[in-house]
Amino acid sequence: MMETEETDNDSDTKPARGTWTGKLDFLLSCLSYAVGLGNLWRFPYLCYRNGGGAFLIPYIVMLAVAGIPLFFLELSFGQFASLGVVHVWKVSPLFQGIGYGMFLVSLFIGIYYNMIIAWTLFYLFASMRSTLPWASCDNEWNTPACSLSNLAAQKNCTNHSGVLYNGTCYTEQLHGLSTFNHISNLSEAQEDTKKMPSDEYFHNFVLDISEGFHDMGEIRWQLALCLLLAWALVAGCLAKGIKSQGKVVYFTASFPYIVLIVLLIRGLTLPGSVNGVIYYLTPQWHRLLTAKVWGDAAVQIFFSLSPCWGGLITLASYNKFNNNCLRDSIVVAIGNCFTSVFAGFVLFSIIGFMAHELDTDISEVATQGAGLAFIVYPEVVTRLPLSPLWAILFFLMLITLGLGTQFSIVTTIHTCILDSFPNVLRKGRRPTLVIVCICAVMFLLGLSCASEGGMFMLQLMDNYSGTYSVLILGFTETVVLVYVYGYENFSHDIELMLSKPLHPLWKWMWKYITPPVLVGIMTFTWIDFKPSNYDDYKFPVWADILGWLMSLSTILPIPMFAIYKVYTLDIKMSIWEVCKYYFLIFRPSTFSFRPKNGAF
Repeated sequence: MMETEETDNDSDTKPARGTWTGKLDFLLSCLSYAVGLGNLWRFPYLCYRNGGGAFLIPYIVMLAVAGIPLFFLELSFGQFASLGVVHVWKVSPLFQGIGYGMFLVSLFIGIYYNMIIAWTLFYLFASMRSTLPWASCDNEWNTPACSLSNLAAQKNCTNHSGVLYNGTCYTEQLHGLSTFNHISNLSEAQEDTKKMPSDEYFHNFVLDISEGFHDMGEIRWQLALCLLLAWALVAGCLAKGIKSQGKVVYFTASFPYIVLIVLLIRGLTLPGSVNGVIYYLTPQWHRLLTAKVWGDAAVQIFFSLSPCWGGLITLASYNKFNNNCLRDSIVVAIGNCFTSVFAGFVLFSIIGFMAHELDTDISEVATQGAGLAFIVYPEVVTRLPLSPLWAILFFLMLITLGLGTQFSIVTTIHTCILDSFPNVLRKGRRPTLVIVCICAVMFLLGLSCASEGGMFMLQLMDNYSGTYSVLILGFTETVVLVYVYGYENFSHDIELMLSKPLHPLWKWMWKYITPPVLVGIMTFTWIDFKPSNYDDYKFPVWADILGWLMSLSTILPIPMFAIYKVYTLDIKMSIWEVCKYYFLIFRPSTFSFRPKNGAF
């Protein structure tokens, strides 16, 4: 115990970590962290695929039994200890590996996440011209498969017994029988292989995508510059730590909602938009009897709130001791849910218009992920008046959504490093230097994603870095806090911060409901596992093995640090000292975990 007291006395000389300058700084930072690109391009697709409006029932149920409890657990944990994601595990030193695992998850995700922001910057700059570059098929990157779908021209040409091919109407009378037959054959062949101009722009020009992992190609200097700019934005906005981040998030948290409202108003004025919204919300109640619907809802809730990456613990660690983290948890979780649903209205109004323009079924247009953001929406704006304006607004929104999440990811890494060497790194301008170094290193590590085969690397990292291992980290974290540290201790800590008793419901949630739900999500995710692919390209076996190793590297610290703690035991210690040692590595002492501010 004397050793712990000495450690604690030494900590008195450490430079202050600092706190948020206002309550809204933290709340908006959490909202920006939780509300990311997935809310925009994944939830609406899942909703329509899993029963429309009926999907909201399992979604809200999973929010209540898994999302909010885990969110509240991490915020209260970080706020009480006022430590970063690694050092907060003084709560149970044997399990400090959980913190290192979360650190690695944030590192891996941060490396590739900024590449998506770089693509968005590329599109933003490309939109600043009178004619969008993906609006036609006569560019050097286009292939014979490129096809401009124009419903009015198609109908007009058909009425004249002609064939529309690459924007020109060919008839037997005007072009002769042989030419007409040749064009007819080309048109029929093109039907099976035709691609939108926006598709070819993204794959053939922006990415200049290679054939696969066996041909990673050269680094695309345009993408590398955009990636450098993305990291420069992150470094600049985090230069003064949470003080500068707390100011920037007022913009990154609010601007996306302004754009979404504008896009919804514009979208609902387009022909076919109402059909898209109806398609999005029409409930299919029988789908609620399908296990996959509930599994998708649970997975979406878990990953949209971004727990177990370390970001929530880190952001909360800069709160004042008596901040109402329970209120913040509920507000952010519900705000995240609302954003997902609202984004669905916006996107399906646009998808309904696109289906109307192409004279096809909405299910043929609806998609998710990068295809929605960089292919479908860019194609839509080419059909609108003032198309560059709508493109600029959309990509600015994507940039702010992405940066809001990226800020907290990098802050997690930054805080871990500063907490490890506080007496050295928290002085003067050194925290700023650390931020610059972090961004520089992550930029270099992310350059592989800017190569011609970078999409495959990004897809691999996205599939493995923040999925399977994060679920294990979340389950282990919950079990350690409520069973090893103990629910009674944990709830008492929260009551000290909130200055009121904790409702017994939280005991049932954390001890008996949330852990089994996490196990269920893990089981569903593993059963639903499919080898990685991108479009028609199936990744080689060694790539999936690399992905599993990446995922494994984030959970290996748990047993490794536990073994280290056990094997640092002095064999000359008495039985009493051995028992005391094992007690200390499982449970914290008052001096090592509990802060001396607030109620102490």
